[in-house]
Amino acid sequence: MIEINTQSSIKIDNIYFDPFKIEKESHDANLIFITHAHYDHFDLDSIEKIAKDDTIIITPDDEEITKYLNGYEVFKVLPNQEYQVRDITFKTVPAYNTNKPFHKKEYGWVGYVLHLDQIYYIMGDTDDTVEARNIKCDYLFIPIGGTYTMNYEEAAIFTNDTKPKTVTPIHYGSIVGEKDNGIKFKKLIDKRIKVEILLNNV
Repeated sequence: MIEINTQSSIKIDNIYFDPFKIEKESHDANLIFITHAHYDHFDLDSIEKIAKDDTIIITPDDEEITKYLNGYEVFKVLPNQEYQVRDITFKTVPAYNTNKPFHKKEYGWVGYVLHLDQIYYIMGDTDDTVEARNIKCDYLFIPIGGTYTMNYEEAAIFTNDTKPKTVTPIHYGSIVGEKDNGIKFKKLIDKRIKVEILLNNV
């Protein structure tokens, strides 16, 4: 089951990505993946509400994240690598801006490609990059808000070119990006690609 809370706060079964503004104390996270250090992707309050005794937090090797995670089991990752944590295999993809200053490649921030029941690519905050275009996935989570990431038109071009089976737009409707950006994005997507709009605040 896939749920999206706010911005890029994704849950696939009991695996969370960039939990943000979580209200319910569920303490059900097996794994928590963090893409980068910005507050809408690394939210300690939300982590505290979903973490349990054996939760593992997967994060870039970034002191701006890891210095706050004392007491948690932390698994540090670098871009362009393949890993296995418990029975989950995944790879890291550099996530960065090509024409903006907010997410620099040298920061080592990432998106994640997970092999679960299908191949999921959670892009993180990124533009359309060479590394991202090399990823083949079944299910794509793509940022469309503009300002800090691709806008919905750029994201639609990327999606149509890379041809996932299903795409869900994220990173809009709250901090950046209008609430109807998801609908605008959907109208530009090849009809052979399924679009699922799951953000709960749009």
